Amino acid sequence: MCGIAGIVSLREGLEAPGLEPVGAMIGALQHRGPDEAGIYRDERAALGHARLSIIDVATGQQPLSNADGTLWIVFNGEIFNYLELRDELTALGHRFRTRSDTEVIVHAYEAWGEAAFERFNGQWALGLWDSRERRLVLARDPFGVRPLYLCEQGGRLYFASEVKAIFAADPGIPRALDPVGLEQVFTFWTTVPPRGIFQGVTELEPGCVRTYHQGTVRQHRSWEPRYPVGADGEFRGSLDDAAEAVRAALEKATALRMLRADVPVGSYLSGGLDSSLVAALGLRAKGSRFSTFSLRFEDAEYDETSYQRLMADHLGSDHHEVVVSRRDIAEVFPDVVWHTERPILRTAPAPLFLLSRLVRDSGFKVVLTGEGADEMFAGYDLFREAKVRRFWARQPGSKWRPLLLERLYPYLQRSPVAQRAMMRQFFGRDLADWQAPGFGHQLRWAGTSALRRLFASDLRAAIGPHDVVGELLQGLPTDFGRWTHLAQDQHLEIVTLLSGYLLSSQGDRMLMANSVEGRFPFLDLELARLADSLPPAYKLRVLDEKHVLKRVGADLLPREILERKKQPYRAPDALAFTAPGTPAWAREAGTEAAIANAGVFEPAPARALLEKCFSGRGGGQFSNADNMAAAGILSTQLLHQSFVQRRPQPGPCRPLSTLVDRIGAGERSGV
Repeated sequence: MCGIAGIVSLREGLEAPGLEPVGAMIGALQHRGPDEAGIYRDERAALGHARLSIIDVATGQQPLSNADGTLWIVFNGEIFNYLELRDELTALGHRFRTRSDTEVIVHAYEAWGEAAFERFNGQWALGLWDSRERRLVLARDPFGVRPLYLCEQGGRLYFASEVKAIFAADPGIPRALDPVGLEQVFTFWTTVPPRGIFQGVTELEPGCVRTYHQGTVRQHRSWEPRYPVGADGEFRGSLDDAAEAVRAALEKATALRMLRADVPVGSYLSGGLDSSLVAALGLRAKGSRFSTFSLRFEDAEYDETSYQRLMADHLGSDHHEVVVSRRDIAEVFPDVVWHTERPILRTAPAPLFLLSRLVRDSGFKVVLTGEGADEMFAGYDLFREAKVRRFWARQPGSKWRPLLLERLYPYLQRSPVAQRAMMRQFFGRDLADWQAPGFGHQLRWAGTSALRRLFASDLRAAIGPHDVVGELLQGLPTDFGRWTHLAQDQHLEIVTLLSGYLLSSQGDRMLMANSVEGRFPFLDLELARLADSLPPAYKLRVLDEKHVLKRVGADLLPREILERKKQPYRAPDALAFTAPGTPAWAREAGTEAAIANAGVFEPAPARALLEKCFSGRGGGQFSNADNMAAAGILSTQLLHQSFVQRRPQPGPCRPLSTLVDRIGAGERSGV
């Protein structure tokens, strides 16, 4: 795992990119790659790399080239099937001088061109510069595990793992929040690529390859989601067959991520099904001396300690814990937003920031995590809720069909009659649209977008009639309407919440903030293809979520883990900022003057909501809307202060381990 950056001239007649700007970009990415740094430069391009050394520690420095020095790469991520690809390439006559997966990418591109990316099983963002053809190729993994941002300015293309590196490169690059990007965040919890949160800065879409050559830009997908259409492509075995196949695929995926590293690999352990399965199979692959890491909360409402310790004892792992308080969350929240580089509507990334710090302080650079299981195997309440609502919609006058929602949300059974009637009305909205794209997500999107009532009038005017939901639904895959309803819901969850929030704000950014790489067995491409092919009933059996995974874990996990009710990961939101622990930065960012200066929210109502949060009025009880609004306002204010009001400044760039400079006095290398 690393940080990558580059500056490429898109037209003739420009001066060669400077060493200082690309050095500033690397300096801004030091947290992603604290071990080594390198630069390549010629008349048209400058590539920078900040390295976190995991595979081929001794000889895997970047930027790295082919044999004749005409094709250069900067790469962030891992190609887990690189040994198999290396054998295939060796048989074709390619010769290798390192043991790195990075060099395999270079040779694979020489052998197969852009079709090489279809062969990769991993997580990556990369830039390939062909100095002979003056061609730049940018690529990103299918699920967007690794980030890649782009900005064109003054005839040059800037690209980097994080936006702060782009802003650090050139003070002339405008810095302003994008109104439509804000509307996306306050609808989907995230921006949806290529849209970004800053004007003029876009994000390469997951699973895409973009090529710049001779004044043209071409982009295509190296990966497309494929769910069965009718019986075509559907897994044909029994449920037991499916459990056996999933077990084998998950074992292989976990072993690849456990063993293909030249440094120790640990595992997150939340106490839930997904991380427990990964940890159990990680231990099987490793054999012994296995380390697990868990997040605990002072607030019992969010804590899962008993299940975490039960699983750690079951594994016999060397177990590490960090206990997080409300005050801890408030204190690190500015750092969290600095790393997320976008507003966040929950404080949930903050405890994960502290957990990755524990991993780093324990001497680990890599952890396995369970992200992706809920999306691949239908683990969320959203999927079950959508199934009930569609069932209800077929007989909208039924009195008993909506009662299934009380099985899904038991608190409804204990609610007063009037509240139950209100909730029935809420869940019964727009039932006539039950076959329409996005039906399963419409309640969540509508609930989140209600926060836009706090937007300033000027921001509303700038957004205008833009319909972010309609735009998303217009860009769906061609076969979307032929997929099952569950597959439709899964796909939308993957392209919104998984990619932009769970793998970014809660994933890559919180891990790499402390120089830790996350690896995600459930996002292995072979496993994902298998999961996509399974009949819906194998994943969501009536209302039993992730049914096939529970069968996989039958002989691997304690019964208490298998049978426990799913507990979504949450953290204290508005409560983290309530007096007497309200931090000074929050009060400063939440003044009417500061809110007016940022121009995103109407100052008076936004300030009133924050004051309710800070004072703890209402006995410390906050609605879901208040929780999201408090986190959203404060994170947006911090984002504006750190990226718009002030230009991000790079940290000192460590001495270069690699410098290939073909400008001026000729090529210099090995600095």
